[in-house]
Amino acid sequence: MENNKPLAALTFDDGPNIYTTPQVIEKLKQYGVVASFFLVGDNITEKTEAVTRSEFEMGCEIHNHSRTHSAMPQLSPKEMRAEIAFTNEKVKGITGVEPRFFRPPYIAVSAEMYDNIDLPFIAGIGAEDWLDEVSAEQRAEKILSQVCDGSIILLHDMRGNYRTVNALDIIIPELLARGYELVTVSELFRREGVEPVRGRVYSNVFQKGEF
Repeated sequence: MENNKPLAALTFDDGPNIYTTPQVIEKLKQYGVVASFFLVGDNITEKTEAVTRSEFEMGCEIHNHSRTHSAMPQLSPKEMRAEIAFTNEKVKGITGVEPRFFRPPYIAVSAEMYDNIDLPFIAGIGAEDWLDEVSAEQRAEKILSQVCDGSIILLHDMRGNYRTVNALDIIIPELLARGYELVTVSELFRREGVEPVRGRVYSNVFQKGEF
């Protein structure tokens, strides 16, 4: 370990878009922190290319959340590989760097996925922040009640998800007040001295079981 502070990684799923994603980026800049974005390949278009580039240029990481956000266990091995390759190529075309991690849509996994997707699988501690009825305060409370050293925080920057944008005004200052350093997913594993292994879906870098 290379740290005296507890570490956690903010992550955001289902972008990019030109609505909510820029609002998340502005919150990160406001508090001087970075995050990791797990992108859906079909959302990476000419309209959203600049948003993706701005994430990368501010020090955030860009990772893979499949091409179509399909339940991957229902796909054939060939379809699985195609989903990953499409998004990898899209991301590399913009950033010059291929994604290093994969978040399975719906956190649905299978043995066949591990055989066909050559990236570590990432889940995270969540707050059901895709549900409109969950308030910004409730989202923040759910995250803050679960977080610990090594946590990966799973949120969404899908279009119109302003409650999560507002929740960041609670989550980020409170984590900083607790002494946390917010880092990218790659940095979290590196700084905690953990090498991700196949067959595990990580919500915390220190976990031993699948979830």
